[in-house]
Amino acid sequence: GVYGDTMIHSVFVMSQTGEVIIEKHYRGYISRTCCDLFWGEIQAATNPQEVNPVLVTPKHYLIHVQRYGMYFIAVLQREVTPLFVTEFLHRVVDVFRDYFNEVSEESIKENFITVYQIMDEMMDNGFPMTTEPNVLKTMISPPTILGRVATSMGVSDKSAISGDLPEGMLSSIWWRRKGVKYTNNEVYLDIVEEIDCSIDTNGLMVTSDVSGEILVNCKLSGMPDMTLSFTNPDTIDEVNFHPCVRLSRYERDKVLSFVPPDGKFKLASYSIDTTNGGITLPLYVKPQIHFSGSSGRVNIMVGPKSTLAGRTIEDVVITIPFTKNIATTNLSVNHGTAHFDDVTKTLRWEIGKVPKERSPCLNGNVSLVPGSDTPESGPTILVDFKIVMFSASGLKIDALTMSGEKYKPYKGVRFVTKAGRFQVRS
Repeated sequence: GVYGDTMIHSVFVMSQTGEVIIEKHYRGYISRTCCDLFWGEIQAATNPQEVNPVLVTPKHYLIHVQRYGMYFIAVLQREVTPLFVTEFLHRVVDVFRDYFNEVSEESIKENFITVYQIMDEMMDNGFPMTTEPNVLKTMISPPTILGRVATSMGVSDKSAISGDLPEGMLSSIWWRRKGVKYTNNEVYLDIVEEIDCSIDTNGLMVTSDVSGEILVNCKLSGMPDMTLSFTNPDTIDEVNFHPCVRLSRYERDKVLSFVPPDGKFKLASYSIDTTNGGITLPLYVKPQIHFSGSSGRVNIMVGPKSTLAGRTIEDVVITIPFTKNIATTNLSVNHGTAHFDDVTKTLRWEIGKVPKERSPCLNGNVSLVPGSDTPESGPTILVDFKIVMFSASGLKIDALTMSGEKYKPYKGVRFVTKAGRFQVRS
């Protein structure tokens, strides 16, 4: 009875237009009218992102997350740690993405039956239960084209649900199924880091943050026991682990020791301590945007920094949100393509790969609507990019070893650095 009211009562999924697509009740029925207040808040806000993640109504607490243009709302009757609820909702969305490859109104409606089966298994009576995609897949098989056709014709696909509890559920290593067999034993690690930073008009860094994820794709037979160690583990400031990681070992030796789930999973997410400026920016963006009277000059140069050690910067996109009083633009680039959207007044310059022999450059003029105010400062430019085999934090892997099985697995490790919110003031 202690926990009776502290758990999630119902979960609703709402579309961009306010239609309730899914409603799932775990502790008795709650009318979907409780979502009206939430929808009222969404409509009153100038931007949906401004709506408070926790809303208090006379009878309920509504906690929501916004993803893929939809709203995932949990209804509670008593106070609960909000992060516990948002983490569960994010996990539900991640599982949907894992099952259906994409999360959209269409993919949810096409897979109604699987969606409800997943939500049944992920929570029991308001308590999170099976939230591990690999374990869920041993209980509910992902939808097939044939299964979808059968469902649309009203023929239920009973074979999608396994009658037995996965064997792993009863062991202490519940996240890994028993009897996994592969002809080729392979394990792949992707360490993906994102740089969030803000650079002022003099090219100096005002703020910088690096966050990373260690993503694993594990195709190993039996019960392998793995150890991942870093040359410089102190680079990592805060870290969040998959349940398979032995916490006491990490706290003692700063080593990740774990029996991996089968298939794809996120081993850890972490952030880097950037207080002593431990981050090297891989590229420079030098904007010069000056307005005088009714026109403005634009000149932007982009290029790799020497710290890159010859690695290629890919998928580079520069976005410039100009003020709304821009009338015409006359801009040219020496590399890539630039497109000016006349409605949003945003310039999108797609550079792609940065060439080694010359720096991509954009220059030209813009003219303002006659009689409108001259902007006092240039716009803040957004930069997007990706670099393979480069770590923004400087994190280095020392070794990835395996014990408990006789075979020698193939091990692949790859670093990727991407831009998060990367802003340059002009």
